[in-house]
Amino acid sequence: MKLLTLMVCAGLLMFAGIAEAVAPGVQLRSTKGEFTDVRDRVVMALENRGLVVNYTAKVGEMLDRTGRDLGRDRRIYNQAEVLEFCSAALSRDTMEADPRNIVFCPYSIAVYTLPQTPGTVYLSYRLPAAQGSGQSIRALRVVEKLLGDVTSEALK
Repeated sequence: MKLLTLMVCAGLLMFAGIAEAVAPGVQLRSTKGEFTDVRDRVVMALENRGLVVNYTAKVGEMLDRTGRDLGRDRRIYNQAEVLEFCSAALSRDTMEADPRNIVFCPYSIAVYTLPQTPGTVYLSYRLPAAQGSGQSIRALRVVEKLLGDVTSEALK
């Protein structure tokens, strides 16, 4: 319940235009530009590391479609996709360190635009909670670094 409350508060603050206020464990960055350009730069940053997008969740389209079915017409995103990917080596390292780390895989980066901030593209990802043994913490910090590096490269 506490996590849900934090997520709702963070969402309300973001929609109010305070992009820096996000829930603990979530990294949010933004840049001026076009959605497709920034999304493509995330994909390129992944490919530059030998990684491949496994799945693209079209979250914005899904919410538009289901909103109509629910009788709700407020547009949450102009465009929103979540890119899911994996690194065999990093995933292996994290799960060898602690099999419970499976919950952090696959890794994902959300790319979206908001109606109230045209021309701004947001990149967001969950920070894997560095937990468990020293080996587990080190492995999860490498995953966190990967997510940060990919996002930073896409923002250039």
